[in-house]
Amino acid sequence: MAPDTHTAHTDTCTDRAADLDWLLAGLVRRVPHTRSAVLLSCDGLVRSAYGHGLDQEGADHMAALASGLHSLGRSAGLTFDDGGDVRQVVVELTSALLFVTTAGSGTCLAVLADSATDAAVLGYEMAMLVKSVRPYLVTAPRHAAVRPPAPQAAAAGAAPEPAVTRR
Repeated sequence: MAPDTHTAHTDTCTDRAADLDWLLAGLVRRVPHTRSAVLLSCDGLVRSAYGHGLDQEGADHMAALASGLHSLGRSAGLTFDDGGDVRQVVVELTSALLFVTTAGSGTCLAVLADSATDAAVLGYEMAMLVKSVRPYLVTAPRHAAVRPPAPQAAAAGAAPEPAVTRR
């Protein structure tokens, strides 16, 4: 088994998210057969990550997958559950389980575990972690960049451009 590694934070990470690293490490260590955990914004940016052999590229990939799964779950809720919120998405693979849960406004928690893990225990531990720190797990939505208005030559004191006449 690879040694425990901690993934470096991205530039979008806040100090509060950095303070949550120990919670992810505790979750991974506390639940047997758990490989890694990633706290991410719902649009797929890594806020914090911890895992056995999980590097920045792996954390980014896991966050992208989790964001997509969470988005599909939201779509299913809108279509089949009268707009119901996503509680959890679970993907069962041959030798692993991937859990994605809403962790706060605009934030998700993704956890990867071996198939030998007790899914009920892991789900419970994820829910308890989220419940205990939900106020700190909020990710503010990103805003589109505002473009400055186009400069107007007349306002700058320049002579107006001559009109073009077509024949």
